[in-house]
Amino acid sequence: MEIELSDIHKEIQDNVGKIVDSFNDEYWSNLDQTGEFPHAFHRAMADAGWLGITMPEELGGTGLGVTEAAIMMNRVSQGPGGYSAASTIHMNLFGPHAVVVFGTPEQKERMLTPLIKGEDKACFGVTEPDAGLDTTSISTFATKVDGGYRITGRKIWTSSGQVANKIVILARTTPKDQCKRPTDGMSFFYTDLDHDQIEVRRIPKMGRNAVDSNATFIDDYFVPDCDLIGEEGKGFYYILHSLNPERILVASEAIGLGQGALKRAAQYAVDRKVFGRQIGMNQGIQHPLAENWMYLESAFWTVMRSAYLYDAGKPCGAEANAGKFLGARAAFEACTRAVMTHGGMGYSREYQVERLFRESILLRIAPVTEQMICNFIAEKVLDLPKSY
Repeated sequence: MEIELSDIHKEIQDNVGKIVDSFNDEYWSNLDQTGEFPHAFHRAMADAGWLGITMPEELGGTGLGVTEAAIMMNRVSQGPGGYSAASTIHMNLFGPHAVVVFGTPEQKERMLTPLIKGEDKACFGVTEPDAGLDTTSISTFATKVDGGYRITGRKIWTSSGQVANKIVILARTTPKDQCKRPTDGMSFFYTDLDHDQIEVRRIPKMGRNAVDSNATFIDDYFVPDCDLIGEEGKGFYYILHSLNPERILVASEAIGLGQGALKRAAQYAVDRKVFGRQIGMNQGIQHPLAENWMYLESAFWTVMRSAYLYDAGKPCGAEANAGKFLGARAAFEACTRAVMTHGGMGYSREYQVERLFRESILLRIAPVTEQMICNFIAEKVLDLPKSY
């Protein structure tokens, strides 16, 4: 058994790192304050071919697995941009997965190629304000009409909706009370986001401000038949194909965020002198940072195992969820410790760690909470009765 990164994996880290590190603290700090989308960073990653790392080669992608994507995204979030950098391109990797798996050849060519080239930006319209994690209770409805569907509903936490020209929409095509199972009757659409017809209202938030989050209002919006992915009524099952890759990618991004914060903290502990000695000589500084490294490293290899299982076509739900839990928790602790290590300067914007700290709390909440992960592990792994 070899538990180490391959030469290809190390090459991904090195080449991605050259791009990521060229966008410095000042770039990301400015975007965090202005709320402007990182267009230049998105363009650089597209030009280098990284937006297609998991996409089919015949469409211009690289055709690599979730393992390689996780390694890439871990390195992205280790850099100056933190989780904002990862969020800039995250949607490209997991959002269109249903198109890759269930789309027709025409749909794949039309929908995926512009994403790979960076010509399109997509957002994800699944979560709803009155449904939250209970996806089967969404109320957005797509009514069948000649040539397509008329969709009406409301979505929330739609990331990058301000700049996106494409949107994934999960909508009911059959009312829940008319379905044999609550997971039936939902359909998956990938379509144009016409800002003249769909209102995308920005949500002010604590962090990750360079990548907008939104409340999205859809009112009698026409979507053509050709933008329905797969079969009508099977959308929930298509979304499930994206859940484990999403958990894996978010976990790897969280770990990268924590690793970047830890690196800053360790460097400050070397540079900062108080009472004539480096503060890093004090075990009260050393030991918490050492613990952060151990937790982050443990989480990383849990995530790598879950990615391996996914790419091998093996069950990985428990590992993917565990990796997300451990990665998010380890990242939050590392970012918190980075602020504490900097002392008063950790509260200032100059050293950047306050920005990383503000981003880290999000990863404990989204896209699935720690409590729901514990429910999953308790029920599916420990065979305990369902609690909700």
